[in-house]
Amino acid sequence: MTNGFDSLDGGPRPVPRRSGAFLIGMVAFLGGLALAVWALSSWPALRDMLAIETGPPPGATAPVQVQPVAAPPASAAPALAPALAASLDGRVSEIELRIDRVAERANAAGANAARAEGLLIAFAARRAIDRGLGLGYIEAELRTRFGAAQPQAVALVIDAARQPVTLEDLQLGLDDLAPALTSGVDSEGWWTALRRELGGLIVIRKAGTPSTGPAERLRHARRLLAGGQVDKAMVEIIRLPGHNEAGNWLAAARRYVRTRQALDILETSAILQPRGPATPPPLLPEPTPAR
Repeated sequence: MTNGFDSLDGGPRPVPRRSGAFLIGMVAFLGGLALAVWALSSWPALRDMLAIETGPPPGATAPVQVQPVAAPPASAAPALAPALAASLDGRVSEIELRIDRVAERANAAGANAARAEGLLIAFAARRAIDRGLGLGYIEAELRTRFGAAQPQAVALVIDAARQPVTLEDLQLGLDDLAPALTSGVDSEGWWTALRRELGGLIVIRKAGTPSTGPAERLRHARRLLAGGQVDKAMVEIIRLPGHNEAGNWLAAARRYVRTRQALDILETSAILQPRGPATPPPLLPEPTPAR
C-alpha cells in the first residue's frame, strides 16, 4: 500500500512536453516570414498595395523642397521697363528744373543784398557830409565797395568829407555877401554902379515875368538855397552886379554840387552794379562718378 508521501521521496518526475510545441511554432513563424518575403518580391501589385496602405495620413502635408535659385552676376544690372525709364527721366528733369529755379532765386537774393549794402554805405556817407561830419569807418567801406567801379567819385567824396561844405554854410555866407552883391560898388566902381542904378529906374517887362533887379535876384537865390538847388542859386548869384565879391562862395558852392553829384553816382552804381560773388556756391554737392 502506498501513501501520499511517495512522490516526495525523490522518485522520478514526468517531463512536460512543451519543447516540441515551441519548436513547431518557431518553424511555422520562420516559414511564414520567408513566404511573405517571397510574395513581396514575386508580386509587385501586392507590394504597391502595401505601400499605399502604409503611406502618410490624408491630412499630412508633404515637405516642400526649395530649389536654390542661382544669384545673378554682380555686374548684370536689372533692365527697366520703357515706361518706368521715361517716368524716371521726367522726374529727374523736373528736379533739375526746380534746382535751377532755387539757384536763380538765391542769386537774385544775393544781388538784392549787395544793392542794399551799397545803398546803405552811400546813404551813410551822404548823411555824414550833409551834417559836416567826417566819414570815419565809412571811408574804408567806400573804398572797398566802390573803389574799383567809381574811383573818381570815391576820391571826391572822401576829399569833400575832410573839408565839408554844408547848405547852412552857403546860406550864412550868402547873407554876409548880400550888401556887396546887390550894390556892386566895390567891384565895378561908383560911376558904373550909378549908371546901372539909373538904368534900372524904369524897366519894362511882360506880366508874370520875374523881376531882374538885384534885390529880387538875391531873394530868389535864397529861396533856391533853402530848397537845396545850389546850382540854380549859383546862376542867380553870377547875374548880380557884385558877383566878383562872391568868388570864394561860388567855389564852395561848386564843391558842394560836385560832392552831391559824386554821391548820386555812388548810389546809382550800388543799384545798377551790385557786387556779388562771381560764381555762387552750388546748392547740392556734385555727384561722384561711378567706378
